[in-house]
Order: sequence, then structure tokens, then C-alpha cells
Amino acid sequence: MDYGLLVLRLMLAVAMGAHGLMQVFGLFGGSDMAHFENLLRGYGFSHNIEFLTWLTGITEVGGAALLALGLLTPLAAAGLLGVALSAVRVKWAGGLFGSSGPGFELELTLAAMALALLLTGPGWYALDRHTAWRQKPLGFGVGGLFLSICAAVGVGSLF
Repeated sequence: MDYGLLVLRLMLAVAMGAHGLMQVFGLFGGSDMAHFENLLRGYGFSHNIEFLTWLTGITEVGGAALLALGLLTPLAAAGLLGVALSAVRVKWAGGLFGSSGPGFELELTLAAMALALLLTGPGWYALDRHTAWRQKPLGFGVGGLFLSICAAVGVGSLF
């Protein structure tokens, strides 16, 4: 099981970290912050878009780095889950596979990966291996899920 959790952590870290680096710094063939700001405007965000752009990018890159190390895993997974849930929310009208707009199947998959890490913990191959959240991850996972939902609702309400 620990090898599986390592693979799950690393794959989620690569996917979300690369996405954040693409949005904020234009790496890996990505655009830049201005393009991401315009994308957010297109999804209906209208307040503090520059702040939201930075917040999203930092959460993706920082959360991915922490997940890759297996450090502060509940916090990292909760942050990435919040970003993924926000993306699902803004793409909801398009349908799961995009029958009437951009689909949210990828974001839903990333959210499920983050939730799985919240509920199981980081596994043995992590810097967190001797922490309470690895020993008894469910309580920390439920707390992280609550934070993620609050973050997604907050983004929808404040921006």
C-alpha cells in the first residue's frame, strides 16, 4: 500500500505542480499570468483576479512540492483539493466530458486523488511518516476536506 500512496502522491504532485508552473511562469509550454487572469474572467470571476491567480499558482506549486516530499501532506492535499473543487465548480455547466463546454473530468480525477491522500495519509515513504496524520489519517483527512470545501466556496463567493 505504501508504494501505491507514493505513486499517487508523486503523480498528483507532477500534474498539479506542472499546471501551476505553466499558469504562473509560462513553463512547459504554458502561457503566463495575464492569460490565466483572462481565463478566470471568462469563467465569471471579477474581483481580485490578480490575487486569485497568484493564490492558485502558489497553492498548486507549493502543494505539489510538499506532496512530492510527503511533508505536511494533509495541508498540501487539502489545498490541491480546494483548487480542483473550484475548477470543477466553474466547469460544471459544460458537463463531465464537455458536451456543452469545457468538461471537468480531469479536475474531478485530481480532486479524487487529493481526497484519497487526505483519507489515507502519505504512506511510509514520506517525511511525514512519523506524524499523527500518518498514524491516524482519517481525522486529519476529514478536517482537510472541510478546509477544501470552505476554500472552494470562499473562492466562489469572494472572487
